[in-house]
Amino acid sequence: MIDQNLRVLRKKFRITQEQLAEKMNVSRQTVAKWETGVSTPDISTCVRLASYFQIQLEDLILDRPEEVLLTMAPRGKYLFGNVTVNEDNTIRLPKEACVVFNIHPGDSIVVLGDQNQGIALMPAEWCKDFFNAWRNTEEKKS
Repeated sequence: MIDQNLRVLRKKFRITQEQLAEKMNVSRQTVAKWETGVSTPDISTCVRLASYFQIQLEDLILDRPEEVLLTMAPRGKYLFGNVTVNEDNTIRLPKEACVVFNIHPGDSIVVLGDQNQGIALMPAEWCKDFFNAWRNTEEKKS
């Protein structure tokens, strides 16, 4: 489990065993032993490895298919899947996104856009202070 996960994650991050060993303050041979299942990193090293790879500890130590590890988003980042724009230009947010971000029917959402990077949705209360500060700055310029 952890041996395969480490090997996949290291390749995903395009680092050598030597580079990972340096980050974890161990020898390259130690990393090689972890990846071949000869030995297993201790719990504090597992925590550091999970942090380095930006994943949850359980994703490092439990059996995860390679395709899951390769597509896993960094901790705190999510890929909720595709949505379809309806005829009236509305979209339906995935339930998982609403749960994670505590979005409920009737909540206000701000739509932000950048032609090069795309569209982002943000709960309105998160932006309120920013927009008020920006408006005050613009009014002072006038």
